[in-house]
Amino acid sequence: YLKISKLALAFAIIHSKPPGKSCKEYTEHLAKIVSEQDFGWKSKVEVLEAEVFRLRQELLLNKICRRVCLENGAFAETLLDQECINPVSYSSQLEDSGCDVSNDYAFDSLGIASDFHQSEHNINTSKHWLERAPPLNLCCASKGESLTAPVQFFQHLLEIRKLSEGGILQADFTELENDSFTICNSVSQLLDGLTVFYNSPKFPVSNFLTEAVCVLIRLITDTKLSNHVLKKCFKKLEEFKKNLIQIILRNSSVNRFQALDAVSHTLVLLGRNNILRNSLISFLLSELRQFAEQLWQAYQIQAMYDITQYENIFYLFMILEQLLQNETEESNISSSDCDEEEKIKFLKNLDQIILHLSDEFPLFSLYLWRVSVLLNSAQIQ
Repeated sequence: YLKISKLALAFAIIHSKPPGKSCKEYTEHLAKIVSEQDFGWKSKVEVLEAEVFRLRQELLLNKICRRVCLENGAFAETLLDQECINPVSYSSQLEDSGCDVSNDYAFDSLGIASDFHQSEHNINTSKHWLERAPPLNLCCASKGESLTAPVQFFQHLLEIRKLSEGGILQADFTELENDSFTICNSVSQLLDGLTVFYNSPKFPVSNFLTEAVCVLIRLITDTKLSNHVLKKCFKKLEEFKKNLIQIILRNSSVNRFQALDAVSHTLVLLGRNNILRNSLISFLLSELRQFAEQLWQAYQIQAMYDITQYENIFYLFMILEQLLQNETEESNISSSDCDEEEKIKFLKNLDQIILHLSDEFPLFSLYLWRVSVLLNSAQIQ
């Protein structure tokens, strides 16, 4: 049937081709027209799918937040209004060559204060309790387009969480479990959008991308919401962390340090979550162990090694040090129960590697030793 159809199409093209055109030219012309029509339909389908997904998000919010408390103690069947959150202004360092790696830079570049938890107090709580929330806007400039819908959805969700905690409204967060498709797709869109930006960042960073990072961190650090989100999206978050680590290791641009600072501090902020921290430490230990072994082998046979990756590996050291220091400082976290297998692998031949590399790579050996001290101190504690 397929052969007959192709033959019939060929005869139709031959008989209908205009004079002065070959069959090949006419076929290419028809193929171009059909492909343009397909592209137009695909664009329409994408817009409709986005609209359907926006409606699913809005429906889920309405299911979660059904009643708002009035001043006299009565309730109204409605959804709160969400005011825009004004992100912190950017550091002027974003406009430089990208070589500034000062300690205060990265938090400023992400629009996050040094004390992250204080940022929650800067959110303006909406006073229009009885107005419906505005539609989740799908229009945004530049690379923030794919982030708009999930960011606004999570902003609404976090505001509902805050108001329900204050007793202003009644909310049922078990609906997040019932509609796992919407929550998983929202998280996936947010993480994919951030990954695209970190792969090819442009500075200064737009306010919207900064807000996207802040919303993601607030979502993960909120214990009540993260319990629902992590159950459904844990694998996606793990993949996101691995992608960020690989972005750090593979970045070879000349002025890459500013972008690597932003990625590093996003990983540190993700590591503040107790559940995400253990796996992140495991990923970092695995990458450092593999690179140390590769460097040792290259040194033994006097082979070439990846200098760019050698320079970038120190960002992983700094991330790991911060996470391990936080782990030893917080007495309620048991580090002896997490990532034990990866810690054993990392420490197995570490003394021998440090001994052989200390003359040729003193800084790298020093960082290996510092990590081993932190691991041992965490184990003892």
